[in-house]
Amino acid sequence: MAIIKVKTGGITADAVTDALIADDVVGTEHLTANEVDTTALGADAVTGAQLADNAVNSEHYTDGSVDTAHIADAQITTAKLSTAVFTGATDIGAAIVDADLFLMDDGAGGTIRKTTASRIKTYIGGGVNTPYVRAYASGNQNMSNATTTKVLFGGETFDTNNDFASSRFTPTVAGKYFITSQVNSTYSGNAPVNEYLYLRKNGTTIMSGSMRGSGHGYGFNFVQDIVEFNGSSDYVEIFAYGDNTTAYIIEGGSGGYNSNFTAFKLIE
Repeated sequence: MAIIKVKTGGITADAVTDALIADDVVGTEHLTANEVDTTALGADAVTGAQLADNAVNSEHYTDGSVDTAHIADAQITTAKLSTAVFTGATDIGAAIVDADLFLMDDGAGGTIRKTTASRIKTYIGGGVNTPYVRAYASGNQNMSNATTTKVLFGGETFDTNNDFASSRFTPTVAGKYFITSQVNSTYSGNAPVNEYLYLRKNGTTIMSGSMRGSGHGYGFNFVQDIVEFNGSSDYVEIFAYGDNTTAYIIEGGSGGYNSNFTAFKLIE
């Protein structure tokens, strides 16, 4: 069969169509530089496999196009945070209040959670010495000679957790508490040989004190200690003792300035 040679000058414009071109015969060497533009590319035709590694830089991103869905978990580290996140923030300009929020790593397990300032106060012991109580002898109390007698504090100035009842302090919050008590006493006849005030925990004396007055007919007794409570069953009470030939009177009054009991939790 004779071969017919056709020169390019003998081919009219657009005469060679896709149907006349064999499959896979057109290579990149036949493409003019910059000849393939975006209109010649099919939608989604350029995949990740067609892109060279590290070829896409941030200048190719549309502003706002990178959202949280495209950031893998745990990929934003402290090294990626600018110090201005904190130093450049606006000062709160007011006292911290219970509703203010803080971020924390829950149990150091990598889970970030929020907490309010009110919960932080609970962790450090309430931020103040609570719970606390002040009770006082609201009236005079008779005490027999040479007889250890429980001091009755019938009035309360405050009792934040309702932990004081029947002249017994049973705190419902575990921890260490500072306990103080003073008791004024009066008597007639001979001056007492011994006059003591006892602080008892769960029925056992843990501290005693006495500061008997120099004048005849009265005494001032004082006791204090730091006591640890389990927050459920531990309790303390105050007892008084004096030996004389006559009975004693534990002085009370509505103001609580004669005989009183105070306690507050230490911040730990």
